[in-house]
Amino acid sequence: MVNPATMERSSTSDTASEKPNPSHHSTGAVQMRIKNSNSHHDRLSQSKSMILSENVKVPEPINRHRRNLSQHNLTFADIISTQDPTVVEKEGYLLKAKIADGGKKLRKNWSTSWIVLTARKMEFYKESKQPALANLKPGYKPECVDLCGARIEWTSEKSSRKNVFQITTVSGNEFLLQSDIDFLILDWFHAIKNAIDRLPKEQRITSRNSEFKLRRSSSIELLNNLDTESKEPKPEHRKSLIFRLNYSASDTNDRNRVKSRLKKFISRRPSLKTLQEKGLIKDQIFGSHLHLVCEHEKSTVPQFVRLCIKAVEKRGLDVDGIYRVSGNLATIQKLRFVVNQEEKLNLDDSQWEDIHVVTGALKMFFRELPEPLFPYCFFEQFVEAIKIQDNATRIKSIRSLVKKLPRPNYDTMKILFEHLQKIAAKESVNLMSTQSLGIVFGPTLLRPEKETGNMAVHMLYQNQIVELMLSEYSKIFGSEED
Repeated sequence: MVNPATMERSSTSDTASEKPNPSHHSTGAVQMRIKNSNSHHDRLSQSKSMILSENVKVPEPINRHRRNLSQHNLTFADIISTQDPTVVEKEGYLLKAKIADGGKKLRKNWSTSWIVLTARKMEFYKESKQPALANLKPGYKPECVDLCGARIEWTSEKSSRKNVFQITTVSGNEFLLQSDIDFLILDWFHAIKNAIDRLPKEQRITSRNSEFKLRRSSSIELLNNLDTESKEPKPEHRKSLIFRLNYSASDTNDRNRVKSRLKKFISRRPSLKTLQEKGLIKDQIFGSHLHLVCEHEKSTVPQFVRLCIKAVEKRGLDVDGIYRVSGNLATIQKLRFVVNQEEKLNLDDSQWEDIHVVTGALKMFFRELPEPLFPYCFFEQFVEAIKIQDNATRIKSIRSLVKKLPRPNYDTMKILFEHLQKIAAKESVNLMSTQSLGIVFGPTLLRPEKETGNMAVHMLYQNQIVELMLSEYSKIFGSEED
């Protein structure tokens, strides 16, 4: 064995014996010496010495191995571009809920997602302060939505949240996207809609390897889909007639005959109006026209509206955030079912003890009117009136329009705004000013028949109209002319 001390002395003496040449400093040359490695001792004491000039800068070695390329300084756009060459058009945080997968309904579960929009698709990443770096884990794949052939639309029925729109893909996936910031959600809506409009609209799933999807929305469409592609037979325990027709592709004549009979049966189904006339389906309170509800009850104000207002004034005037805080959606839907079934309603019952459930149901009633409390034909007139600069003229114009409303609309509006004025009078306790109530009830009570690109501007006017009518309630709804 070799003594380490011997090795150290040998290396030191070898280095000391080699004196640098001063001329090398001027030329910047590098002197190297490698001892002859014939003996075992020499091989162990092999060394190199380098003498560098201070004026010479050694270039850093270029390591071309991709394993040594650090990703810590990459931006989010750089990382996305390495995964997908498509240019990123928009990205940011939104609330997302997937409510259907391949036509199968899913339980709605809201979560915050980082959304990346490209020309053809959307990608959903998990919430993170640094989404790009957090999601680049081995095997991680973001949820991807193909926008080709997709449909986008605003919806108020799928959620009690405001500013919700739905995206439905050709494969039967459905997503809800939401944000409380009005201009942000509008920007996203138009960006996604523009991306969809640029893509082919008639793409359908025709590949034999693609999974066959049954669309439940229409029985006629379901039957028409039987001819699109053939499938291998399923086990005999499948008793569904539609599946049996689809898998008996060999006998075309029998299938066409049965399909024709089914179409004839479906076309002869009684209409909704016929079923209502026979008493098999009762008239609904939610989702019916205001004048129909009033005619059915032989009044000018729906009884449900009166009951809700009475309950709120009895135990909700002092509640913080009344009408702004949302109630439990499942309980609100239960209350809606009770009302639609014409069951005797007692809002003092313990199951409706949360006053936010009552206020949520009242807002839902007005939101689901086929025509809002401010009729469509009056919308532009109210908008023009609120633009008037002179306050007295503006109030007079609003009053004149209110007086022209149909009787059910006028009476219901008067009792509602009288109630909201009582809410605003308790602003110091419930923190609900006329401005806050205008923001809550503006889009609920009046809206244009067709949504246009001026949605954000319209929303501003909607809020201002409600706020003015609350502030000047006595002048607008008073019996004497100004």
